Amino acid sequence: MNIKSLLLGSAAALAVVSGAQAADAIVAAEPEPVEYVRVCDAYGTGYFYIPGTETCLKIEGYIRFQVNVGDRVGNSDTRANDSDWDAVTRGQVQFTAKSDTEYGPLTGVIVMQFNADNATDQNAKLDSAYLDIAGFRAGLFYSWWDDGLSGETDDIGSPVTLHNSLRYQYESGDFYAGISVDELEDSPFYDGETSNNVGVAVGLGGKAGAFSYQITAGYDTDNEEGAVRAMGTVEIGPGTLGLAAVYSTNPNAYYNAAEWAIAAEYAIKATDKLKITPGVQYYSDYGVVGSDFGDGDAWKVGLTVDYQIVDNFYAKASVQYLDPEDADDSTTGYFRLQRSF
Repeated sequence: MNIKSLLLGSAAALAVVSGAQAADAIVAAEPEPVEYVRVCDAYGTGYFYIPGTETCLKIEGYIRFQVNVGDRVGNSDTRANDSDWDAVTRGQVQFTAKSDTEYGPLTGVIVMQFNADNATDQNAKLDSAYLDIAGFRAGLFYSWWDDGLSGETDDIGSPVTLHNSLRYQYESGDFYAGISVDELEDSPFYDGETSNNVGVAVGLGGKAGAFSYQITAGYDTDNEEGAVRAMGTVEIGPGTLGLAAVYSTNPNAYYNAAEWAIAAEYAIKATDKLKITPGVQYYSDYGVVGSDFGDGDAWKVGLTVDYQIVDNFYAKASVQYLDPEDADDSTTGYFRLQRSF
């Protein structure tokens, strides 16, 4: 009896010990701490730290639906159909990365754009990609010649404004000045050479109270021609008056619509959500004949209406009438819905 009790007691003790060891063997390890995304407010709203780094990232973009109207809109006279309207959709996303360095903020920007004319006619493209530090910018980006007045009537920019470029821009308060060297590889050519063009552009601008101004110039080395443009806006009454003038020595990559042109608009702030912008432009020696400008003049008038439906969602409608002296007149326009984020 004593032996039996001893054996049973030993077995029970062994079971207790074994059970404790088994329980210890399946205890889960403590989870590692998770690094949550932190807000980065050093460069403005919308930035956050990339986990594990000191680099701040911002993601933004828009979705756009637009219906273009007019004579043979869309893919110009070379397309298969002759419809006078065309619906298109676009999605664009931009990534901006910033981090501090001993030379100031180091910025990198990538912009991807996706366009769809229909379910089978679609394209994706790199719209911009550049790095920026201490005033120097290198990569694929839009030139100062892409800027314009706020409406849709003015025609005072380059035919192609997106280039592989190297630029330096000095900024101080409300003033900037800079110079860029542009590869004009996909710009117009008028001297019979192949596509390997180089241009030099300068830009300066600023703001003084209610007045803003910009002066831009460019020289096309292959076409050996140049252009210069002045543009300004001033707040008057319920809106903003915009004026611009451009002169080109002959057709070139920086301006080829006319020898010279002047444009004006008045952007009326009708309400907090509604802006109405009538505009007008006059061209002298309009169009291109061979490697020279044409002899006739042209007029363009138009109206653009912007309406903010809710925050980050707006509608825009625009209609433009062009009357060249040596060509048929035309009326074009579009209606747009856009959601930004």
